[in-house]
Order: sequence, then C-alpha cells, then structure tokens
Amino acid sequence: MIAGQVALIICLAWLAQRILTRAISRLAQRYPQLPAELMMPVRGLLRWLILGSAFMMVLERLGVSAQVLWTAVTGFVAVAAVAFFAIWSVLSNMFCALLIFVLSPFRIGEHVEVLESADKPGVRGKVVAINLFYTTLEDASGDAPGALLQIPNSLFFQKAVRRWRHGEFPTVRQQED
Repeated sequence: MIAGQVALIICLAWLAQRILTRAISRLAQRYPQLPAELMMPVRGLLRWLILGSAFMMVLERLGVSAQVLWTAVTGFVAVAAVAFFAIWSVLSNMFCALLIFVLSPFRIGEHVEVLESADKPGVRGKVVAINLFYTTLEDASGDAPGALLQIPNSLFFQKAVRRWRHGEFPTVRQQED
C-alpha cells in the first residue's frame, strides 16, 4: 500500500513537472521578448520545488514525522538566509540582469557608455552579450578597440548610462559640428 502511494506521488510529481515545463516553453514561444536566459532558471526553480515537495511527501508516507520535516525545512531556510547575505553582490547582479531583460534600458547591438561622472568619459562600446552576471561590450575607446569588456550588471543601475540606438558613437568631428 505504501509503495503504491509513493509511486503515485512520484508519477504525479513527474507529470506536474512536465506540464509546467511545457507551459513555460509555450509561454516563451508566445512572447519572444522573454529571454531564454530568464526561462531556464524559472524552469529549474519549478523543477526543484516540485521534486522537493514530492520528496517530503514520500518521507511523510514512509513515517518521518511532520515535526522533523518542518525542523529540517526551517533549518535549511535559516542557512539559505545566511548564504543570501554572504553572496549579496552575486544576487544583485542577477537581479539587475532581470531588470535589464524586463526594462530594456539597452539591447544587444546598441552602443552604450557607462559614465564615471558627468564630466569624465567612461567605458563605451557595443553591447554584444547580456547574461546573468555581466554585460559584454566590444570596446570602442581608443585604448584597446575591439577588446571585450565585461561590466557587472549592477553597475548599469549605479552609474549614468548614455546610449545610441542607431549607428556608431559620434566621432570627434561630429561632436564639434
């Protein structure tokens, strides 16, 4: 009887995971502005939540008390909270990546400049990639043209950003005219 209940829990968890994965894939196809870099972590998070829930339900069917399970979960959450504060800068860059994907302050192919201050030039280049931690720019400064620069995503929300949607950066002659 218990083996049947455990098998049923596992089958239902597998089915729920498959249905949600397909739903997320269809959502990503229907709305192409949702980046694939965002959909993969969402799928993974849902998969782990379903598997964790199924695991806890199986343990409960095998006789592990709810109090022991609750103690284990709260202990895990406490450790996760401490780890959250320990890796704040990494999480900050990931959250800023999410904001870049959702708010689109710039896109791949556009030219941007991250200003140090209003009177100092900053890092400038063409956006060639955006991932969870860094935005990669192809350097357009005179120092190392063509080199790739990786800017932490959180920097785009801490500094002023100048962008050009079409074409290249203005040359010195264009700025004087």
